Amino acid sequence: MSQFAINLLFVGASFALYIGIAVWARAGSTKDFYVAGGGVHPITNGMATAADWMSAASFISMAGLLASGGYANSTFLMGWTGGYVILAMLLAPYLRKFGKFTVPDFIGDRFYSRTARLVAVICLIVASVTYVIGQMTGAGVAFSRFLEVPNTAGIWIAALIVFLYAVFGGMKGITYTQVAQYIVLIIAYTIPAVFIAMQLTGNPIPMFGMFSTHTESGVPMLTKLNDVVNALGFRDYTADVDNKLNMVLFTLSLMVGTAGLPHVIIRFFTVPKVADARWSAGWALVFIALLYLTAPAVGSMARLNLATTVYPEMAGQVEDYDAAAREALVYEERPSWIRTWEETGLIQFEDKNNDGRVQIYNEGNEDFAATAEDRGWEGNELTVNNDILVLANPEIANLPGWVIGLIAAGGIAAALSTAAGLLLAISSAVSHDLIKTMINPKISEKGEMLAARISMAGAILLATYLGLNPPGFAAQTVALAFGIAGASLFPALMMGIFSKRINNKGAVAGMLAGLLTTLLYIFTYLGWFFIPETNMLPNTPDNWMFGISPLSFGAIGAIINFAVAFTVANATEEPPQEIQDLVESVRYPKGAGVAVDH
Repeated sequence: MSQFAINLLFVGASFALYIGIAVWARAGSTKDFYVAGGGVHPITNGMATAADWMSAASFISMAGLLASGGYANSTFLMGWTGGYVILAMLLAPYLRKFGKFTVPDFIGDRFYSRTARLVAVICLIVASVTYVIGQMTGAGVAFSRFLEVPNTAGIWIAALIVFLYAVFGGMKGITYTQVAQYIVLIIAYTIPAVFIAMQLTGNPIPMFGMFSTHTESGVPMLTKLNDVVNALGFRDYTADVDNKLNMVLFTLSLMVGTAGLPHVIIRFFTVPKVADARWSAGWALVFIALLYLTAPAVGSMARLNLATTVYPEMAGQVEDYDAAAREALVYEERPSWIRTWEETGLIQFEDKNNDGRVQIYNEGNEDFAATAEDRGWEGNELTVNNDILVLANPEIANLPGWVIGLIAAGGIAAALSTAAGLLLAISSAVSHDLIKTMINPKISEKGEMLAARISMAGAILLATYLGLNPPGFAAQTVALAFGIAGASLFPALMMGIFSKRINNKGAVAGMLAGLLTTLLYIFTYLGWFFIPETNMLPNTPDNWMFGISPLSFGAIGAIINFAVAFTVANATEEPPQEIQDLVESVRYPKGAGVAVDH
């Protein structure tokens, strides 16, 4: 059986499973559509939450960023994991006690303001649409390779599949689909990692293998990796970062963004009790840890495998790396996985010195220029998209065809599970918070369901269009979404729960200040509404204000949000007494009933 047929079998079987679950769990009411009926078991909800949260950025792109940037990109791991702990400890149980369907629901009622609700809807849609762009980008990468279609076609296929099971199933269908997707993605991620760890280190546990001895050369795995990348002009894989401020702000931005993600927060309304919300959060953290403890090993091993594919003599070398670097891969003898990925456009080769060999090195390192010239190199010749490394890892390591098919299904599952959750958050914000609550309170349940499905379909089309021209790699695009959520929604949620003094004027002013300053900073470097070539300044460190990356600005936006909200609130009247009493009661998350919609 050909590799394409194997891929088609695994991906097709997973699609049939997802759509079958959606038909079985088809939403019959708004309660089914928004909160899956409110009776999901904590372990089930924890698994669904893990799949909802571990997106294409986690499965496809994070290990690729770790592979390319080493320790410097570990901020993705620290920020996302730390933010989930904040969400689980400081937000989830209290929001569940409040008992509303959506984040704008909580903000609108807590701050007794239609304006606050409207601003929350805008913040939610902006953050969620940006996030979905990353998912569509990741899904396009996976589809383009494993179904052997162009990247553009891959994104449209992903959009169609999400449409079929998310629009009809709602939260009920999405919940049980995400359980299946978690099982698929964690198996798909772990099995290749175990194979590769065994090949490179003889240790079957990837996280331990990363700190074991590299079998072929006999030196520690990370030492070997440092030696190889140094020989190619790159800094140590384990090197510290120069810009500590940017690293701290980026980690903080991911943390507050994670805690403000509306599509994850609404998952805690699907369980019967407050205690179940806490248990769901705990189980989700366990399920997430299975992948996140493996990702650094996958990234480091992928980087070493890629380098030794291009420079085979480096694999067993321990001393003369210069000689090994001169024996680069002959392009006509390149392995089949490079040929296949070249067809997708995600690997590109240009023979700059016309020697018929592939050179990959850090051409931007001025200190390395003399060495490169001595070797006859005239520029980096192989451009590899970071988003492909996890998906290509089994092929690079010559693993069996069924492993490649499995990781194809897993990568696609990761992208689709989060996309579905985000689209539900968008549709519920439009249909429930905007139409039902603000525009037409008398709309029938059937009409509200129709509005939810139409808005979800519209969001899919918008995300697909933007996914065709993303502002960065999947994980980078997702980081922007986290920054937007962290700068706008997270402070409002925290102040709504823990401060009785914040009133409606303070909340609205804070959210607008955080959202607008963050968007202005992001658009300055990445283009207005992410449209290519509309940026006002090049997105390079020497142009960043105080060295702060657009990916890191969410933390600054959150600080601005808090500061403006407290300033305005303290300069205006106190909230009504009943609101202050409500805040007091929410802090003691006991005795919550079912989630209600009004």
